[in-house]
Amino acid sequence: MPQIVSYFEIPVTDLDRAIAFYERVFGMTLERTEIDGNAMALFPAADGKTIAGALAHGESYIPSRDGTRVYFAVDDIDETLARVRELGGNILYPRTEIGEWGAVAEFEDSEGNRIALSSQ
Repeated sequence: MPQIVSYFEIPVTDLDRAIAFYERVFGMTLERTEIDGNAMALFPAADGKTIAGALAHGESYIPSRDGTRVYFAVDDIDETLARVRELGGNILYPRTEIGEWGAVAEFEDSEGNRIALSSQ
């Protein structure tokens, strides 16, 4: 069975601010583009061939702590949360061990979204 989640979009109100936040938190470069009249910044996919997801700015994109949670896999949750704090983000759910599945945490990004982290 193929991976069931194929793509995600994180709503933003200030694309420049959000790009700066995410690039520094995750140490990656996002690619700016426009899709269907909406300004986007694409996250790189692990295989280098597909798009993993995007920051999305447009009329229908409204940041919120409510709704679906996107989990980013990271090597070190504590280091990632430290960068989030450094960049003005808020920790909403501290690093928590969840047994054989590793650890998780959640933070509020620069736009007001609830974003989750996971590590093995």
